[in-house]
Amino acid sequence: MTKRVSKYGSWTIALAIALVLGQSRSPAQSGTENKTTVQQTPRAEESKNSEPSQEENTDADQSPVTIFPHSQTSRFWISGQINTILQWHPSFRARYSGDNSLRPQSENATSRVLTLYTGFQLTKKTEIIFDVESAGGRGISDAFGLAGFTNLDVVRNPTLGSKPYLARLTIHQIIPLSSETAEATRGPLSLATKLPVRRLEIRAGKFGLADFFDLNSVGTDSHLQFLNWTVDNNGGYDYAADTRGYTFGLLVEYQDRNWGVRFAEALMPKVANGINLEWNLHRARSENLEVESRHNFIPKHLGVLRLLTYVNHANMGSYREAIDNFRAGRTPVPDISVHPPKTRIKYGFGVNFEQEATKQLRFFGRYGWNEGRHESFAYTEVNNTVGLGFDFKGDSWRRKQDKIGVAFATNGLSDDHRQYLELGGKGFLLGDGALTYGRENILETYYTLHIWRGIFNSFDLQHINNPGYNRDRGPVVVPGVRLHLEF
Repeated sequence: MTKRVSKYGSWTIALAIALVLGQSRSPAQSGTENKTTVQQTPRAEESKNSEPSQEENTDADQSPVTIFPHSQTSRFWISGQINTILQWHPSFRARYSGDNSLRPQSENATSRVLTLYTGFQLTKKTEIIFDVESAGGRGISDAFGLAGFTNLDVVRNPTLGSKPYLARLTIHQIIPLSSETAEATRGPLSLATKLPVRRLEIRAGKFGLADFFDLNSVGTDSHLQFLNWTVDNNGGYDYAADTRGYTFGLLVEYQDRNWGVRFAEALMPKVANGINLEWNLHRARSENLEVESRHNFIPKHLGVLRLLTYVNHANMGSYREAIDNFRAGRTPVPDISVHPPKTRIKYGFGVNFEQEATKQLRFFGRYGWNEGRHESFAYTEVNNTVGLGFDFKGDSWRRKQDKIGVAFATNGLSDDHRQYLELGGKGFLLGDGALTYGRENILETYYTLHIWRGIFNSFDLQHINNPGYNRDRGPVVVPGVRLHLEF
C-alpha cells in the first residue's frame, strides 16, 4: 500500500509540473471535458441550442473548469486528470457463491486513474494525439459478479498493476468539404478551434472506440456523471478493446450541420478480456457503424438520436457447444474457452438518445441487443439492455457547475448464455456456480459538487437487484465517493 501511494504521489507531482510548464508557453483561456477517460466535447456548429462553450460554462465567480487555464492558440495541447473513487457495500444475502461472484461479505475498494493528455498540430488540419495513463487500485470483488459493474474506472485484471501505459497515439486528419466554418470547442481529442461545417475526419492509431461511439452528454462521463458500466455505456455493445479499454484501428467520420456518420475497423483481443490484440485481420477484427441525427425535436431544445451496429470476428466460444460438451461428458463443467481455434461472428445494435427539456433538465436513454449465442468477449456479459435517466443542473440553488443525476438500467441474457451459467459455467466476469435467473436491475443516483476551478467531489449511490442475474443473491447497495481533478 505504501508503495502504491508513493508511486501515485510522484505521478501527481510530475503531472502538475508538466502542466505548469506547458501552460507557460502561451496565453491562457479555459479548459476541457472528459469521457470515461475523455469525452469528445460537443461542437458549437452542431446546433444553436447545444452545450455552452467552455468560456461561458463557468460559475458566478467566473472561475474556469480546470485548475490550470488552457491556450486556444498554441499548436501544443497539454492537460490531465486524476480520478479517485471509493466504493463500499454492506453484507448481503447469498444462498451460494462461486469463483466469479460478488462477495457477500462487507468490503470496500478504491480505484485511481491518472491521465496525461498531449497533442500537437502539425497543420490546422493535421494533428497528433498522445496520451499516457495509469490505472491503479481495485474494484469491489475485483470487478467480478456484476454485468453492470459499479465503477467504470476499474481495470478488470488487477494483476496488470498501476505502471503507466500508452492509452492513445492517434493521427487525426480533417478534410474540408465546405468553405463554411464554425467555432469548435478545443479538447484532448481535437485541437481545432474552427471546423468546416461539412467535413471528413480520419483517425488512425491507438484509441478507445468508446471515445467516439455511443457517446451521450447526459450518461457517458464516469468522472463527473454516473459510474456504472451499463449506465455510462451500452452494455449490449461488446466493443473491441483490450483489458484496459483501448484498441488499434482506423476511424472515418463524416459530419454535416445536423447529422453525421462514423465507421471504424478495429482490432479484437486474442482471448476474452485479454490484454493482447490479434493483428491478423483474417482471424479477428471489428466493424462499427453509427449514424447520428441532431435536431430540435422540442422547439429551442436540442435532441440527438444515434443508431449503432457492430460486427465482431474473433476466436469466440459458443455457449451451446460448451453446454453440449458438458452434457456429453467431455468437460466437467461447461467451459466456453475449450474449443479449437475458430473465428466466429458476433453482432448487435444499439439506440441512444438525449433530449434537453429545459436549460437545466436533460433526459437520456439507451437500448442494446446482441445475438447472444457467442462468447461475451471484450466489454461485459450483457445480451440485451435498456436504460433511462436524467440530469439536472444546479442553477436553481445557485450552483451552476453542480449536477444531480438519476438513471435506471435493466440487463438480460440470451437463453444459451443463461443456461450456460445455470449449469455452472463461468464467463470472464460472471459465474456463481449456479443461477436462478432474473434480470439485473440497477438504480443509480449521483450529486457532483464543484469545489473550485477543476476540483469536483461526487457522491454516488447504486442499488442492484439480482447481481449477476441471480435471484438467489442480493439485493446489494453500493455507496461511493469520487474526487476528480481536472488540470
